[in-house]
Amino acid sequence: MTKQGKKVLVVEDEESFITALQVGLTREGFEVVVVDDGAKALDEFNRFDPDIVLLDLMLPNRSGIDICKDIRTVSKTPVIMVTAKSEEIDTVIGLEIGADDYIPKPYRLHELIARMRAQLRRANWTDEPAERSPQEVVQIGEITIDPNRHEVFKGDSQIKLPLKEFELLLLLMRNAGQVLTRGILIDHIWGIEYYGDMKTLDVHIRRIRSKIEEDPSKPKQILTIRGLGYKYADS
Repeated sequence: MTKQGKKVLVVEDEESFITALQVGLTREGFEVVVVDDGAKALDEFNRFDPDIVLLDLMLPNRSGIDICKDIRTVSKTPVIMVTAKSEEIDTVIGLEIGADDYIPKPYRLHELIARMRAQLRRANWTDEPAERSPQEVVQIGEITIDPNRHEVFKGDSQIKLPLKEFELLLLLMRNAGQVLTRGILIDHIWGIEYYGDMKTLDVHIRRIRSKIEEDPSKPKQILTIRGLGYKYADS
């Protein structure tokens, strides 16, 4: 995949970041459009039809959370949320409503671009024509995951998982009984050029546990292997 010609919608109201992003992203070959008012973001998204969105959390007139919700009603375009806040609740909300990644301010441009490229590669792979062989349904205990239908069931009840939670659970269940290191999980789900901290992985694991575990505070299915990573119990 080439970065040339990829369209980036930047929803940001801080002039210092806007200027740096316009210069840096344009130099890297991206076509950049900036919106500095949250109320105008969705209209510009529909007009510009970007390949990826950089979405600030705190915006005038409409929050990044609400804008991300709006985008997810019409598109699966990758969204990277940008926030000056470090509170975990912001990260959790952003990921839960459909953001693909987050990056806190201040950030380094090369790190942001690496994350953007990783998300664009994943989007291109996901959008390929579905000429693949059917994938095997995985069932362990009460949990059943069907990769072809993108469905998860706990007993007879369907569980709704955002894309990355679904992919992470599928990877863990396909390798039940084996310890998957944090590095392996990050590489498979977010791409080998992901340079962020591990909080993103931990947030996704907590969200999955909250939906499939009887007691998420004492998980029996997705186990933490201290110092290594996570393992899905094989029975």
